[in-house]
Amino acid sequence: MAKIPSGVGPHFPQVVVLVGATGDLARRKLLPGLFHLASAGFIPGCRIIGVSLDDLDTGSFRTFARKALDEFSTRKVLDADWNAFADALEFVPLAAGAAALKAAVENAEKSFTGESRRLHYLSVPPSAALSAVQLLGEADLVERSRIIMEKPFGTDLASAVSLNARLHAVFNEDQIFRIDHFLGKEPAQNILAFRFANGLFEPIWNRNFIDHVQIDVPETLALGKRAGFYEATGAYRDMVVTHLFQILAFMAMEPPTALEPAPISEEKNKVFRSMLPIAPSDVVRGQYTGYRAEEGIDPESDTETFIALKCSIDNWRWAGVPFLLRTGKRLAEGQRIISIAFREPPKSMFPAGSGVGAQGPDHLTFDLADASKMSLSFYGKRPGPGMRLDKLSLQFAMHDTGLIGDVLEAYERLILDAMRGDRTLFTTAEGIERLWEVSTPLLEGPPPVRLYAPGSWGPNAIHQLVAPRAWRLPFERVWRDPNRLGA
Repeated sequence: MAKIPSGVGPHFPQVVVLVGATGDLARRKLLPGLFHLASAGFIPGCRIIGVSLDDLDTGSFRTFARKALDEFSTRKVLDADWNAFADALEFVPLAAGAAALKAAVENAEKSFTGESRRLHYLSVPPSAALSAVQLLGEADLVERSRIIMEKPFGTDLASAVSLNARLHAVFNEDQIFRIDHFLGKEPAQNILAFRFANGLFEPIWNRNFIDHVQIDVPETLALGKRAGFYEATGAYRDMVVTHLFQILAFMAMEPPTALEPAPISEEKNKVFRSMLPIAPSDVVRGQYTGYRAEEGIDPESDTETFIALKCSIDNWRWAGVPFLLRTGKRLAEGQRIISIAFREPPKSMFPAGSGVGAQGPDHLTFDLADASKMSLSFYGKRPGPGMRLDKLSLQFAMHDTGLIGDVLEAYERLILDAMRGDRTLFTTAEGIERLWEVSTPLLEGPPPVRLYAPGSWGPNAIHQLVAPRAWRLPFERVWRDPNRLGA
């Protein structure tokens, strides 16, 4: 196994209290992720205590965890690594209460030599989060601990303020890590490197050179088992506040004074403070045909399964630059892209029919898939006589580096950061409350939902929303295959 660089993991062994340990997220992401972090040597020592409503014992939980790894681990599970991981697993039924949980944590800590830390991961629905926080408080497990919270963080400003107040009654703000797995992806963090490390792009990252920005996260998936949650939440609360606005902050923030959690969080919060309230007239809400007929859905539901919006950042760098956001279910493709459209030259010297301007502005595009890609499009001359121009592109894929195997999955990185106390990729109470504040006009006066066909790109009104500009997706040209010779 490759040697793990020093400084990338926590200094102390960790006792992880995984609340909701038998849920879908734990099965698909958290248990495989913790297994990789422990077996690869990122954590100097790790014990995991599973907690859930299920009446299991530790042996049954270990069987559950092994099945989860066999089904969802993206890496080979070696017997020696599994045996060590299985020995670190323990289970405490929720019905056993705070005293049993406290005893299990203290017993786990005794297995370490010297100091250790606690990480509480609440892999539970929002409705159950506060009762889990109360359990941890009653078990006296607040000291030397950090707590990871899953989205959504409230459903409006009042609920977010109330939730934060009740959290702060048990945990300090610097102990709370509100997770957004989008920001845990390698490409999202690469935005910081791309923006601030390159003299080619840093000077032009502003309204003088950028015409507009698109953040586009269409999904082909339906609701699956999330119908009850989704019906009460909708696409805006589920995706925009907790994911797309966070990506927007990375795109738009000023250079931090240092590449450290506090300065980066402050610059993100400045972006949120500069955002203008979301006007309902700048929003298109959609609902795919057949949604109301699904199990658990109100036959007269007004919940949006699609949303597109235009938002503005009222500061010196971005005044007048629209940020266009789109996401939804049952759409034509599953993509996660950020596309920056540059302003076109003020005057063209090229003859009519040369092709200049025919294919839109130059774009810098980030693909936020785990195996990240970037593309820069531009006009270039077609070989041969005359002056005929075509749209060309420079493309980079993580596969090109030979380092694709070093990429941590989003949840792995975020768990590791929380263990280290690195808040760079997490949302603050101030930030989330400000986002709900700018969302208030939309939540209080939402436009009507418009139907769209499954497999489409959403309601037709999205084109009027961005006119005279156009949506970047669907792409006119597909990404080049990095595995194909000559690509």
